[in-house]
Amino acid sequence: MIILAATPIGNLGDASRRLVEALENATVVAAEDTRTTQRLLAGLGVENRPRLIALHDHNEKERAAELVALAREDDLLVLSDAGMPTVSDPGFGLVAAAAAAGVTVTALPGPSAVVTALAVAGLPTDRFAFEGFPRRKPGERRKAFAQLASEQRTLVFFESPSRLASTLDDLAGAFGADRPAAVCRELTKLYEEVKRGTLGELAAWAAEGVRGEIAIVVGGAAAREVEFPDAVTQVLALVGGGARLKDAAAEVASQTGHSSRELYQAGLAAKR
Repeated sequence: MIILAATPIGNLGDASRRLVEALENATVVAAEDTRTTQRLLAGLGVENRPRLIALHDHNEKERAAELVALAREDDLLVLSDAGMPTVSDPGFGLVAAAAAAGVTVTALPGPSAVVTALAVAGLPTDRFAFEGFPRRKPGERRKAFAQLASEQRTLVFFESPSRLASTLDDLAGAFGADRPAAVCRELTKLYEEVKRGTLGELAAWAAEGVRGEIAIVVGGAAAREVEFPDAVTQVLALVGGGARLKDAAAEVASQTGHSSRELYQAGLAAKR
């Protein structure tokens, strides 16, 4: 079978007993970075030295069939550098190929930066959505944020420290500078920090420079928070992304409480 194993996101003490046992018994490990896995083995005091196969974004498509075939004969342990494989990390393509081939896939649960950031942010946790890393190109990023502006669930993003300030600026522009949020930095590590405030305040703070692994948690939009012209803008952004006008109007209406018919008519008028 294929075993997806969550690894510590910072503190080695978070490694589960099941992860250690899996590493001690593994004969083959597919790892996002084999050097990181070697350091993990050493850090956990695991003397076993399994065969390590690199599995990353650039080779997963080509390697998936080979690894699925290997998993028919032996257990294949799959690791990302931190957290659960497949969650903003390699592994999804492999799991999809294994499922299609009828190969069993299981998981050893453990540390997750998404859930950890959500837990400490101080924002609603009853409904949330994970959006991964925002688009790198500013125009694409702003367009994506415009589509999310009326989302009422709490949102979780990952971001690199070099793009944090510009991303927070774009979030403030799309969601409003007064939307509550939190930046969670270096979770579980020695210099862990959770900075809470509005998107405007956090953007100003990040402009001075921030280091480390970053997760951003943003509070959801209040019902009817989005004014009608802004809702029309969201409809047009969805249409620009390839959605049919009717479908875009219905989606934005469900999120904002505005009339789907009125949004559709406004969208038609704007396109003329």
